[in-house]
Amino acid sequence: MRRAILILTPYLWLFALFLIPFLIVLKISLSDAALAIPPYAPQLDLAGGWSAIKDFFAGLDFENFEFLTTDDLYWKAYLSSFKIALISTALALLIGYPIAYSMARAAPEWRPTLLMLVILPFWTSFLIRVYAWMGILSNEGLLNQFLLWTGLIAEPLTILNTNYAVYIGIVYTYLPFMILPIYSALEKMDDSLLEAAEDLGCSRTSAFWLITIPLSKTGITAGCFLVFIPTLGEFVIPSLLGGSQTLMIGKVLWEEFFNNRDWPVASAVAIILLLILIIPIILFQRNEQKQREMEG
Repeated sequence: MRRAILILTPYLWLFALFLIPFLIVLKISLSDAALAIPPYAPQLDLAGGWSAIKDFFAGLDFENFEFLTTDDLYWKAYLSSFKIALISTALALLIGYPIAYSMARAAPEWRPTLLMLVILPFWTSFLIRVYAWMGILSNEGLLNQFLLWTGLIAEPLTILNTNYAVYIGIVYTYLPFMILPIYSALEKMDDSLLEAAEDLGCSRTSAFWLITIPLSKTGITAGCFLVFIPTLGEFVIPSLLGGSQTLMIGKVLWEEFFNNRDWPVASAVAIILLLILIIPIILFQRNEQKQREMEG
């Protein structure tokens, strides 16, 4: 009974907080826009019995998904979001791995302090931190004032309302999600493996690439997923730091829901976005499971 409860608990959690909302959004995506509250039809009325359920399914169609293929805005937004998320994840990895490696190699008494410094930004509101970057990156902001003071530039740089500001905001915001999994993997690594490799003739650089990187693969993968997944659907950062030329699917989704009030099309956009995120994760998990079975 205890085992059944332990197994059932996460499935109930997924059912209540993932599957049910997913089915609701899927139902809306198969409906038609209407001047009503909520602004879509048909609506499923369980009080009407089986006839109401049959009428509901009879009125469903895939016109909203077909509409996404006819307008260039949506696939361009998906591609732009994918590019921004991919570059941001790569930048977070390039910055986060050395930090995590330094933390794991630091003296044990310093590690809790370093870990607290990484987590410290979470003590401040996410929105306040993004607004702070608006002040830093503006033409009269601290960054331009510092560069002008040092003489590196003769006139203020235009950083705010560009993709560069979006990359800075995303990397800054999600960097802890990259550092923490990598640090956890590196901290558990057995240092005797590196000593054995050096005794066998490996240089420190070769030992790092042949032993440290492969053993931290799980942390790297987890960190990349934790950064890439929320970045792909990010809305706040591109809206506040990016300009009108910054196209991301999160902004398109918000505009469809609140400006156009076209909930069916917005739900179709959300369903496609969710499938884009879920399918690679499932394929990766199956590949990892096969590798563990082969190693076992």
